Amino acid sequence: MSGYRIPFNKPTLVGSELGYITEAVERGHLSGDGLFTKKCCAYLEQRLGAGKVLLTTSGTHALEMCALLLGVEPGDEVIVPSFAFVTTVNAFVLRGARPVFVDIRCDTLNLDETRIRERITARTKAIVALHYAGVGCEMSDLLDLSGETGVPVVEDNAHGLFGTYRGRFLGTFGTFATQSFHETKNLNCGEGGALLINDPRWIERAEIVREKGTDRAKFFRGETDKYSWVDLGSSYLPSDILAAFLWAQLESHEAIQSHRANLWRRYQEGLGGWARSNAVGLPVIPEHCSHPHHMFYLILPTSEMRGRLIEHLGRLGILAVFHYLPLHLSEMGRRLGGRPGDCPVTEDIADRLLRLPLSNGLTEAEQDEVIAAVRGFSGA
Repeated sequence: MSGYRIPFNKPTLVGSELGYITEAVERGHLSGDGLFTKKCCAYLEQRLGAGKVLLTTSGTHALEMCALLLGVEPGDEVIVPSFAFVTTVNAFVLRGARPVFVDIRCDTLNLDETRIRERITARTKAIVALHYAGVGCEMSDLLDLSGETGVPVVEDNAHGLFGTYRGRFLGTFGTFATQSFHETKNLNCGEGGALLINDPRWIERAEIVREKGTDRAKFFRGETDKYSWVDLGSSYLPSDILAAFLWAQLESHEAIQSHRANLWRRYQEGLGGWARSNAVGLPVIPEHCSHPHHMFYLILPTSEMRGRLIEHLGRLGILAVFHYLPLHLSEMGRRLGGRPGDCPVTEDIADRLLRLPLSNGLTEAEQDEVIAAVRGFSGA
């Protein structure tokens, strides 16, 4: 990636990251649940209206915590979109679950809520809904289905922090929700994540799972005179150095979101006419959703045209990338029962989608180069 003048993603400092890291060192608490970890959790709880937020070492680990908390075991089934990052599925497969791959909608590229009911069985342990590009899944339908069947919903909100569905923040609908603070996300600390717990009945156990299966959190609150091993768990606490970096990003989140919104709109305006002329699809944002402008993508008419556009941009020093490959057609997905034709929309979209550079470090001048380069490409 370093060979490109305009990379796909460019991490950047936006506030007091280095100063807060120094403060964390000087305070002498660099392990988990230090001052900055607590600041981040409290801020997200207050801002989102979530019942409890626990920072984790990654979004992947937050999903693994969900699988542990739900008691996923061999023989269980979990409904997942095939158009997703591998950890959306792998977190549950690690516990022995069989993924039941469901196709996506052709507009928002989210889990198709109309195809879930027929896939639910007595073994279904969870419905995992990824809010693709930070655009909300149809949560009203998913929650109705959850209420009818008793199957909990887990929101994979890696793309969608501060996005909303019908005026309510994403990540506050499901029993659990997970966030990612990977360096490619709007707000990041290099590697990091969070588990949002929206049902208070799960809070105490989530603290135990996150603390290696011990009731250490209760000990530090003075609720027990010692702590011991009481449940399954692992070490999911991030260093307070990472939390210090993240806290600076959260403090600056309005400026970050404003910058990304401006870049996203400039892509939409600058490429709208070109897209119509070349039969290229642009992101679809339903009226009842607001999104955090996490990514801007093009859906080319053919896979071949996408490949030529990637090469065209690469020759100009611009890195554009495709996104998820269908999980049900991967080597592991096929071993777990995936077959060609199971998710036709996913199979089609995955071959034609292209993501353009969009990051906190992208400047308008760089973006103008990207827009000009795309408009200079002929699909003929």
